[in-house]
Amino acid sequence: MPNLKVNFEKTLGAVKPMHAVNNGPSVQLKDVENGTLHPFNNNLYEFKNAGIPYARTHDSSFYHRYGQEHTVDVYYIFPNFDADPTDPENYDFALTDQYVQGCYLANTEVFYRLGHRIEHEIKKYGIHPPKDFHKWAVICEHIIRHYTEGWADGFNFKMDYWEIWNEPDLYYGMEDKVSATWSGTPEQFFEFYHVVATHLKKCFPHLKIGGPALAGNYEWAEMFLSQLKAPLDFFSWHVYAHNVERITTRAIKTRELLDKYGFKDTESILNEWNYVLGWHGDDIVYSHDQRGKIKGAAFSLATMCACQYSSIDMLMYYDARPNEFWNGMFDCTVIGRVLKGYYPFTMFNELYRLGESVEATAENNGFICAARNENEAAVILTHFNDDDSTEPQTFSVDLSGFGGENGTQAEFYLLDDTHNLELVGKATYYGDRFVPELILPNFSCYLIRLRRK
Repeated sequence: MPNLKVNFEKTLGAVKPMHAVNNGPSVQLKDVENGTLHPFNNNLYEFKNAGIPYARTHDSSFYHRYGQEHTVDVYYIFPNFDADPTDPENYDFALTDQYVQGCYLANTEVFYRLGHRIEHEIKKYGIHPPKDFHKWAVICEHIIRHYTEGWADGFNFKMDYWEIWNEPDLYYGMEDKVSATWSGTPEQFFEFYHVVATHLKKCFPHLKIGGPALAGNYEWAEMFLSQLKAPLDFFSWHVYAHNVERITTRAIKTRELLDKYGFKDTESILNEWNYVLGWHGDDIVYSHDQRGKIKGAAFSLATMCACQYSSIDMLMYYDARPNEFWNGMFDCTVIGRVLKGYYPFTMFNELYRLGESVEATAENNGFICAARNENEAAVILTHFNDDDSTEPQTFSVDLSGFGGENGTQAEFYLLDDTHNLELVGKATYYGDRFVPELILPNFSCYLIRLRRK
């Protein structure tokens, strides 16, 4: 019988933000003010209930409920590049302000991507190297001042992370591909990053400045890091996969590369990931279909569990926009109605709320993660194998090192095809060890809550 083990006596530091996402809630401020929030077009309550710690603002301008092409991207906020960047009249913050405020209403900190959305269209607008790198940096400086220092009738939000660009390496070395993210050369980007990061860090030494949201070309990444002299508080990167091992292997590779070039204190942030069987034909159709179903949910939970124990400092799921393709969390027709893929975020938040990560090990396609505080503990686990024909497994779940003098109450919550994290069982145990056996069909997920009596 395969084993899942948790040792609550062996603490490992803080639970990391593995349940962060790309993009925030869909909410109109007037609906909040008027008390007319409706699940048809608002998911503020659901977003807040999941405890999402960070929302990255990439590809926000695709979505009409955020403000479409008047939202987030530097090209839209400062539409006339020849204008004076110190004059507030030259900025259009209106819809981005509403979008950002919605995130903070959900208690979600914004992780701001400075740059432009991906452009798959036949004509490109915002992905070209700016004609004046320093001026672009000054524009970004004033965007930051607007959201963190109140400039231009702005705000004083806690907004620590500022990311420079997105996927400048996409299609690098592929002569048959037209860039959808950076139309310049690698060398142009290296200079661009140096100018912008150096300027912003000088202006805001207390903030975290980083990038470049690597698409996955590690030859390009090595070129970038080997010449980099500018600040790099975090290194962001992307990977899409249909097994968790691909993600954890990339995590090791990324950390090794950062350490190799002296960036030992630089955070490693995986800020785009999701289930992808393949990028073409039936594979991508299948992938889009599974994200909001129990298979997509189990993949997400398994990934969060594994990455908590990896060198990754933050995970950011792509994407929380209620759209029909990359989102596995919210129904795109009734936005406040959640899908199966929403529940792993609420499950991981149980651990995040407790605060202290503890040792957990798994085998045979089992994944487990656990946390505790003084009087409570929680465990999340799943059985995930990408092969849909995988048979159910009986797992021995060995929980040790947490118990109360008068016993400990255990509650079992199940997420599968027919349960949406519903309470399905209770038990009381005495002593500091509890070993329940659970029959786990492939893709089934459990949350186990423990409380000392």
